[in-house]
Amino acid sequence: MSPHGGWEFTDDRGHLTVADRPPVRVVAYIQAGATLWDHGLRPMGIFGSHHDGDSPDPAKAGGLPLEGTRDFGAGSSVDPDAVIAAEPDLLVAVSYGGGQIYGIDPEAAKHLEERVPVVVVDVGRDRPLHGIRDRFTALARSLGAPRVPDEQDLEWAEARLRTLTARPAAARVLALSAAGPGTVHLARPGTWPDLRALTALGVDLLDPGQGAGGNWLTTDWSQALALEPDVVLGDVRANAATPDTLKGDRRWRALQERVRTVAWNPEAPRSHRGHARFVDAVAAAL
Repeated sequence: MSPHGGWEFTDDRGHLTVADRPPVRVVAYIQAGATLWDHGLRPMGIFGSHHDGDSPDPAKAGGLPLEGTRDFGAGSSVDPDAVIAAEPDLLVAVSYGGGQIYGIDPEAAKHLEERVPVVVVDVGRDRPLHGIRDRFTALARSLGAPRVPDEQDLEWAEARLRTLTARPAAARVLALSAAGPGTVHLARPGTWPDLRALTALGVDLLDPGQGAGGNWLTTDWSQALALEPDVVLGDVRANAATPDTLKGDRRWRALQERVRTVAWNPEAPRSHRGHARFVDAVAAAL
């Protein structure tokens, strides 16, 4: 809230948004909408990214009820005029650096910003996980969030994980996104805020090594198998290949026989609740 009454918020681009009262008709990128929901705020509508299909990705939605939440499409299918016609008083977007709004074509994003107040939260590789979480918490509080973050659950989950990773011969963990039979994207741990947070808690995250690609090394399943992981963090978003489509790859089958698999959502809600669930799942696998 503004000290002079009304509402204001400065986003991660340094843009100040001001209104007479806290916005209530919010349209959000699906990950941001799921994060607001964890704070007790329900957006009126959501939109997805170019990686999403014709319907919202349940993994990205977290606990946000999709029924009754308007879907404005994803990527190039987002119609900015349809969003404007719904008369939102705020659009919450995310960026992976540079202030570029993620999930909407640049021209559509520009058109939206001319008609709707927009707040952007940077969720990119250069931000620490707690920093991203704190920015969403600050935004949610400014919007009158009724739910106070449960910091204790996250603290307990992190303490449990630290205890487990301190044991001798701790498990080797590999994060990946299945592309299909014969192809897999292996995550570079240093480029993902949630994976860096696990590393800080003592998790032995495997680096796939040199090769093309910033956040991922795209290779075949033999390289994933050669890294000899004990635990795999597997991407569960809709754009990742499902186990049914991978059964024909003998190297994928060999990997599955030797590892414990944990569901990993690189676009999980950036909230205390969401992070506690993830840390708990990793701890259970260890």
